[in-house]
Amino acid sequence: MIIVTTDTIANQNIVEVKGLVTSSIVQSRNIGKDILSGLKSVIGGELKNYTQMLEDSKKAVRERLVNQAEELGANAIVGVKFELSAGQGTSELIGYGTAAVIG
Repeated sequence: MIIVTTDTIANQNIVEVKGLVTSSIVQSRNIGKDILSGLKSVIGGELKNYTQMLEDSKKAVRERLVNQAEELGANAIVGVKFELSAGQGTSELIGYGTAAVIG
């Protein structure tokens, strides 16, 4: 499966558009990690627990997009976008793109 953020793929033609694919994941934050991250934010530096949580979320969303595209008979997803929103104690990652057949 080819996944790109662009609307086209170099040296490939989109021969059929299968439709929109979307996925999202909402995760709650851990209170213990929040306390440690709060202390870390005072002294500065990467919040590694949150970085890992975001990486895990991106992987899950990407896998779901691929599964949806494959179910539609696509071999590519173009125009992929990710959006992150954080609420009180939670974060949501949304991914979407256009499933297509390239040839």
